Amino acid sequence: MHGRAQIDHILRRASDAREIPGVVAMAANSKEVIYQGAFGQRDLSRDIAMSLDSVFWIASMTKAITAAAAMQLVEQGKLSLDAPIGKVLPDLASPQVLEGFGADGMPRLRAAKNPISLRQLLTHTAGFSYPMWNGDMLQYLEKTATPSARTGLNASLRVPLMTDPGTRWEYGINIDWAGKAVEAASGQRLDAYLRDHLFAPLGMTDTAFKIGDAQRQRLVGVHARGADGSLTTIPFEVEQNPEFHAGGGGLYATAADYIKFTQMILNKGRGNGNQVLKPETIAAMGENHIGELNMTGLTSYMAPLTNDVDFFPDIVKKWGLSFLINTARTPEGRSPGSLAWAGLANTYYWIDPSRDITGVILMQVLPFADGKCLEAFAGFERGVYAGLEAAQKAA
Repeated sequence: MHGRAQIDHILRRASDAREIPGVVAMAANSKEVIYQGAFGQRDLSRDIAMSLDSVFWIASMTKAITAAAAMQLVEQGKLSLDAPIGKVLPDLASPQVLEGFGADGMPRLRAAKNPISLRQLLTHTAGFSYPMWNGDMLQYLEKTATPSARTGLNASLRVPLMTDPGTRWEYGINIDWAGKAVEAASGQRLDAYLRDHLFAPLGMTDTAFKIGDAQRQRLVGVHARGADGSLTTIPFEVEQNPEFHAGGGGLYATAADYIKFTQMILNKGRGNGNQVLKPETIAAMGENHIGELNMTGLTSYMAPLTNDVDFFPDIVKKWGLSFLINTARTPEGRSPGSLAWAGLANTYYWIDPSRDITGVILMQVLPFADGKCLEAFAGFERGVYAGLEAAQKAA
């Protein structure tokens, strides 16, 4: 692959310059992995070299996997995209909307005007939010002493909507609820369901909510970016014995495992010799499901966790089941109609069915949308497309 040297140079330089602690990147077409590289350190405090089999917290890259599980159950008729999800999840049968706060600072709630559907959960149009990107939600948690999602407690999900279902795109805890729907419809815990119906069939042996002994030996440290640009290892781990497994952000995985999942999407639901979703389901997952609504930028209310986020500000962005969809070609070369998303600690992936290419790049840095991490991601993606162009010319 012509772009290989270009990618190696970009990622090695960023790691050597300590712009990023370390990185694993992989690219594949529907048939094979065409690039893989590991650079820098697994943990700057322990001077351990990064390796291709290093284990990362993939955070919200969990969402696409949970959505795939939900779509398996839609195929089987055990879940419906448009029926009120309250029939499956009684906790969501009578949703409340946060109208504001009274003079005493306490929240004022009203009944939502319409029910929540699974489609709305999968597209972030149900009305749920995240406190890191919604100041009202942050205030609500503080005033009501509601536990944060980090606790793994069921009570952390019992929060009001910010808007009526179906009226606005807002990124939030929707896919955690979709994970609960998978459990209710399948009768299995989410970890067991994903293992049996996605991870085992696809050969994803290093992906789990609970970090096993073998994975812990290869676990990448999470690093915080200081105001001066420095990087410091911080203690950070997803709750290992939670009341619920977070379908919206709880998984740990390797790049090699995650690319098996994205290759399955490229392969119309097939991977490792197993058909885990129907081709027509995969096609539907990659379509716009939010109509005239658009994905919007995210304003940070929790600086240690995230920067402001606005991917491709000049491009109209839609949402599938459950992917970001760019409607025009990106500066890096990604085709219109490609699928993508990311994880809080600066892990990223994209799937470009038009060009039969997918890429995964994993780092462990907070806050999200870190400038140096985004530079590494963009350089990697440009290198992948440069390789494709060179291969086409050579052919």
